[in-house]
Amino acid sequence: MNSIRYEVGGHIASIILNRPDVLNAFNYEMLLQLEAAVESVRANETVRVVTITGAGEKAFSVGADLKERKSLTNEEVKRNIYKIGEVFTKIEQLPHPVIAALNGYAFGGGMELALACDFRIAADNTFIGLTETSLAIIPGAGGTQRLPRLIGEAKALELILTARKLSTVEGYTYGMFTEVVPPNQLKTSVQRLADAILQNGPVALRQAKFAIKEGMKVDLQTGLHLERKAYELTIPTEDRLEALAAFSEKRKPRFKGK
Repeated sequence: MNSIRYEVGGHIASIILNRPDVLNAFNYEMLLQLEAAVESVRANETVRVVTITGAGEKAFSVGADLKERKSLTNEEVKRNIYKIGEVFTKIEQLPHPVIAALNGYAFGGGMELALACDFRIAADNTFIGLTETSLAIIPGAGGTQRLPRLIGEAKALELILTARKLSTVEGYTYGMFTEVVPPNQLKTSVQRLADAILQNGPVALRQAKFAIKEGMKVDLQTGLHLERKAYELTIPTEDRLEALAAFSEKRKPRFKGK
């Protein structure tokens, strides 16, 4: 059985973490398959939105496969940590909007994967946490960097140093989720957000994400310069002219991503 399922339909690439028997825990082979799926997304010109979720009804992912971890040498542990960080960064750097659909437990590396996504929608029976300090290690796939950037330094310190597990309602109050819904509405909510995004120009979507993500790393004036350059890339596109024509003709635009 593949550890990752990858499907494309209607301009949406769906990545499913597919080890439900171990709550979608990451072993090294799963990381390699996830990396391959991410590279497939990047190479597929029809994809405009990406969703990531876990197989089964219990977990998005509980992080590293601790049974595998017990059998690894120190060098192999370092290899796994490097790979998981590398793969999550590749997800973060995708030009497409990426939606994490949290359908259950998201601990350790599972939560770090969600943090690498642009949006997080969670079922209301989900529990999350960066719990690594309870195992005498620290988050090693971006958690110490992405969480404080999302919710602030003091709150991130509190959650990481206490290894606290949060309900989705608590996570929502911390600003981690776009939406919290009943489990039977999770798929619908993710589809609704994806559909709303897909109504808009594909080139514009990529450039807006680029301007926001890269602009957050620099001072305001540099960010404004990045925004102008990103805007300029949309000017010569066929989609921009199509949007103007559609507005004039009072119809929905038919974007081609060109």
